[in-house]
Amino acid sequence: MPNHKILAISGSLRADSHNTALLRAAQKFSTGLEVVIYDGLREIPPYDMDLDTPANRPAQVTELRRLITEADGLLIATPEFNYSIPGVLKNAIDWVSTDWTKTEGLPLLRKPIAIMGAAPTQFGSVRAQLALRQVFVWTESDIVVKPEVIAFRSHERFDADGNLVDENTIELLQGLLTALTAKIDRAK
Repeated sequence: MPNHKILAISGSLRADSHNTALLRAAQKFSTGLEVVIYDGLREIPPYDMDLDTPANRPAQVTELRRLITEADGLLIATPEFNYSIPGVLKNAIDWVSTDWTKTEGLPLLRKPIAIMGAAPTQFGSVRAQLALRQVFVWTESDIVVKPEVIAFRSHERFDADGNLVDENTIELLQGLLTALTAKIDRAK
């Protein structure tokens, strides 16, 4: 039986995304974790500070905030767009990083988070992961530093059905999940 519930978010909306496939691999190769893949990123509206209160927030945002709050940790798989994270992922983080009324708490505050990414390029998602780590400095989240899972030339690491088959990447992914579990255990 899983010890910890992990909310997994892919920064890619693409149907055949290697980042979403990395999250499915995390489900397959995890031990002691219930990895739940969030599929509502497409429905998160653009951030609007005028609506960012408990009474006015869009329902999709309220639900994401609830899911993050209830999760023991987050696992984020990000592609790299223009040397950074995709706008849809940053937008969602903006919605869940606030508490303007000082009444509800900050869902990302000290939340254990592991980051990974896949990209077809030779450099992978290195810059996107660095940018995402910088965002989480502001939210005071508890980020897993190592191992780094950077699935560069990602088309070579998955089979035609989207299954992660590269042994080195599987090993790194398992190490990342172990490190995330350790952070969660220390936080409790």
